[in-house]
Amino acid sequence: MSNSKVDFSNTSVAFHLKSDSELERAYFLFKMISNEPLVRIGTAATNFALKANLPVEGLIRSTVFDHFCGGVSATDCLPKISQMFQSGVSSVLDYSVEGKQEEPQFDFVVFKTKELIDFTAEKTAMPFAVFKPTAIGRFDLYEKISSKQALTTEECQEWDRVKARFYEICQYAYDREVAVLVDAEESWMQDAADDLLLDLMRHFNQSKAVVYNTLQAYRWDRLAYLKQVKDTAEKEGFLLGFKLVRGAYMEKERDRARNEHYKSPICETKQATDANFEACLKFSLDHLKTVSIFLGTHNEKSTMDTVDFMTKNGISKTDSRIWFGQLYGMSDHISFNLADANYNVAKYLPFGPIKDVMPYLIRRAEENTSVAGQTSRELKLIQAEKKRRKL
Repeated sequence: MSNSKVDFSNTSVAFHLKSDSELERAYFLFKMISNEPLVRIGTAATNFALKANLPVEGLIRSTVFDHFCGGVSATDCLPKISQMFQSGVSSVLDYSVEGKQEEPQFDFVVFKTKELIDFTAEKTAMPFAVFKPTAIGRFDLYEKISSKQALTTEECQEWDRVKARFYEICQYAYDREVAVLVDAEESWMQDAADDLLLDLMRHFNQSKAVVYNTLQAYRWDRLAYLKQVKDTAEKEGFLLGFKLVRGAYMEKERDRARNEHYKSPICETKQATDANFEACLKFSLDHLKTVSIFLGTHNEKSTMDTVDFMTKNGISKTDSRIWFGQLYGMSDHISFNLADANYNVAKYLPFGPIKDVMPYLIRRAEENTSVAGQTSRELKLIQAEKKRRKL
């Protein structure tokens, strides 16, 4: 299975793992998601049903959960992981439970992440582990540090514990030769996480990128930040790892900037975000000696630009410094056609108890509704494949 040219319109490759009934379900789901009022009503009804302990988990499991998630536990995900890997697509297991902001929960997430790293280390199908900064430390603490406020003695001790958790996870991953992707969150807590992750890169990214931070390109300041840390890394002799995404907290960011009277950190337009994303991507590709990149995007142009860059510059398709990533249940035409042409591709595979993963699923539905063209593109491709199968 290897073509030199990637063809995103090839639906037989894109959907070859989906049975006819799974294809019908995908069509039904994206049809529903394309209707904004329906998403709002569905979200409210689902939340109500779960809170009232109505027996809806079976229905959720057989529809939206199975389409966007790997399973309720890591082991439950194994069939999907091995099925995708046979087609050249790796998996990034993402424990998508929106955690409580308490110390025992933070320690549990460290335990859970290390468990996942063990699980990952045994499988070539899973090159990365992943976690969120606020899964192992209090949001308000990151925020206080980011805004350069003085910490109390207790807070200093608390921050030491947060740093120790980061270090423990990264050391564990390093020892087992698994790379770690750390998600980015809201801009007003991100500086503290950025500084901490840069320190971890200094320590662990000596011969290859083990620790990856995330750059959200909808923030107009990210290219300057990338250039600055690249200079630091070159000067001090360590490597950078970055997952590059467009970003996920736009409304929240703009609202807060408006309410608190500061300049919004978000690009003014979608075009400006795209331009910033492309500039960050080009800068990273131009500096592969220092920067390893995990390209988290559902955008065909950004993906194709990277493929063209690699071809032009004689960069091997399997160069470990360049990975492409999409979310499970979306953009299969990108993931599977890239894998078919032998590029490094991984799907983010969320998992966890159905009730706990619902906030994640609701965000996905809302995101799909708001990203112009995303849902209609999925529908067009599914329609094309249904037609192809009929013929």
